[in-house]
Amino acid sequence: VEIYSLHVDCKVTSRFAHTVITSRIVNRANESREATFEVELPKTAFITNFSMSIDGEVYPGIIKEKAAAQNEYDSAVSQGQSAGLVKITDRKLEQFHVSVSIAASSKVTFELTYEELLKRQLGKYELLIKVRPKQLVKHFQIDVHIFEPQGIHFLETDSTFMTNELTEALTKEQNETKAHILFKPTLDQQKKSSELDETLLNGDFVVRYDVKREATAGDIQIVNGYFVHYFAPQEMPVFPKNVIFVIDRSGSMTGRKIEQTRDALLKILQDLRQEDHFSFITFNHKVVEWKSSLLPATEENVASAAALVQTLTARGGTYISGALLAAVGVLDKAEGLPERSVSMIILLTDGQPTSGERNVEVIQENVQKAINGKYALFCLGFGFDVSYKFLEKMALSNGGIARRIYENADATLQLQGFYQEVATPILMQIEMQYPENSVEGLTKNNFKLFFEGSEIIVSGKISNELDLLPVEIKAQSHMSNLTLKEEANVKEKEQVFQNQRYIFGNFIERLWAYLTIQQLLEKAISAQEEDQKALEAQALDLSLRYSFVTPLTSMVVTKPQQQEELANKPTEAG
Repeated sequence: VEIYSLHVDCKVTSRFAHTVITSRIVNRANESREATFEVELPKTAFITNFSMSIDGEVYPGIIKEKAAAQNEYDSAVSQGQSAGLVKITDRKLEQFHVSVSIAASSKVTFELTYEELLKRQLGKYELLIKVRPKQLVKHFQIDVHIFEPQGIHFLETDSTFMTNELTEALTKEQNETKAHILFKPTLDQQKKSSELDETLLNGDFVVRYDVKREATAGDIQIVNGYFVHYFAPQEMPVFPKNVIFVIDRSGSMTGRKIEQTRDALLKILQDLRQEDHFSFITFNHKVVEWKSSLLPATEENVASAAALVQTLTARGGTYISGALLAAVGVLDKAEGLPERSVSMIILLTDGQPTSGERNVEVIQENVQKAINGKYALFCLGFGFDVSYKFLEKMALSNGGIARRIYENADATLQLQGFYQEVATPILMQIEMQYPENSVEGLTKNNFKLFFEGSEIIVSGKISNELDLLPVEIKAQSHMSNLTLKEEANVKEKEQVFQNQRYIFGNFIERLWAYLTIQQLLEKAISAQEEDQKALEAQALDLSLRYSFVTPLTSMVVTKPQQQEELANKPTEAG
């Protein structure tokens, strides 16, 4: 079975990426064989389309409500057959896998489409394409087209498998607002060596870029009555942070995990700014406060904290509740902190609560009551023995986020990377305001914190014939309260995208749907049960209307001989 053509075609229009992967396979044997199509795609993406064409007959994937699809599927298939088509493979990717039997000398074409909104982190957007054909491919091609009306500030490609020969197969064209990256290696360039038919193409192909920004109230783009507003202020003074690290040192952290935690904390300590205040709480079945109050991040205090970190050893139970409430207590009674500053708690744990209060609902409730909106709580779950659902709900209920740390060689870098994302808060209490009577379906438009290097994105539908869309942004910076105003000329903005040949349809409407679904699902995590149902019903409706495979929908893939399989979207919480 030979893959004779593999084409990855990706169009990024104003951060919204639309990727189509087409694989053509021929069975050169004189009997029928299995042809397999395997794609690793970013977890943040939603699959929107899939089809197989076998000898001219097309078998499309159909997106349905998950429960309905599951019932149909269960009745059609005796239990225990065929696993789902999508599974999480690592911290950034999930894998779509389908195989089909094709007759001797027959051909099959697989085509998968997925979409995602690229998220700005540490000053850049990252488009990740996983390349793993597992064989030499006669016609292999990756095409990335980027169109950013704000202008491209910088653009770089990076790959884990490049050689000097392969670099010759990579071309990059770029002007003010557009870029085209083409990677088209010949058979010879793909080979590990001239004697062996083994491929070099195995790993990540990454495009990173950022856009130009004028120092105003962000950038507004409009297509067919839908708008998106990007806001990422630069070069603003950083808020001093008051941060408490709450570190699990229970028995399960023994060995590599506690070593990696120590290494990461030592680096993070070096990154604290002079004006920051900090403290440590470590816990197993007991809670130990390093100091009873927060200390300024002077050289001396940082050195003394580093000495403590180096002695961290792991044994005992997991008293999560006691440790978090102790951290809130330290922040509550802290004195002499800078008047305008940001207070946060960063919890790192690798297990379930086993000491003190063990009921996760009760812990969530107590922690939320204690924090009471005053501080942001970030929860890092190390490995797969944590209840990620519990950590995620707790973080989202307290103005933070949760992240799973994968137990790999790079766990130290994952921990540091997370800290860097939250290390530089530059705005607080951000409100993005639009005229109420002429904008509907507005996505989330107020944000507790804005960190340097990230981006705020708000999208909505302009309801009536507006000529000008006025926006107003209110926020607190370290020095003052800000009000920024801007007016977008609707006709002019619509013009920008009129004559672009690689805009895919109503991309801002799809971006709006994608963002709305993501936010409804996130909101549902920390909502009460009846609200949860309403939020999920809304998200399901949009998922079906815009044909996205989300955690609430399934794609039913029908093969020849009426065999059915399901593609479901996995989530980090399982």
